[in-house]
Amino acid sequence: MIGGSQAGSEELAAAAEAGRLIAAAGYTLVCGGMGGVMEAAARGAATGGGAVIGILPGKSLTEANPYVTVPIATGLGMLRNSLVVLNSEVLIAIGGRYGTLSEIAYAGVLGRPVFGIGTWTVEGVTACASPAEALERASCHLDR
Repeated sequence: MIGGSQAGSEELAAAAEAGRLIAAAGYTLVCGGMGGVMEAAARGAATGGGAVIGILPGKSLTEANPYVTVPIATGLGMLRNSLVVLNSEVLIAIGGRYGTLSEIAYAGVLGRPVFGIGTWTVEGVTACASPAEALERASCHLDR
């Protein structure tokens, strides 16, 4: 799951719902482990009984939001975005700014499909109207 650390209420609600649906489907959520869309998605997944891997920009595991079950400190700052993508089979993007755009670019380079809700309209992003649609489309690309 990728998206902005600053997000509006609609984006946060969509992220929480996406996280819940990811957990309900039995998948592990990988995100940047911080606030905004990342925290909302992690909260949704955690409250749905799912596991959440947070790939953090800093050197401290304590940077992770409280819903991350497996924090990974990288000390790489924004370069950690490549690790979020590298450790994801499929990405759901919700909102976001340039950090999210960088993750979309890494997804293109690495051949990872991206399903977006209210995010960048660029080649390689399949626009979806809801978290349910995004997960339905993403699940076709996931190994069980």
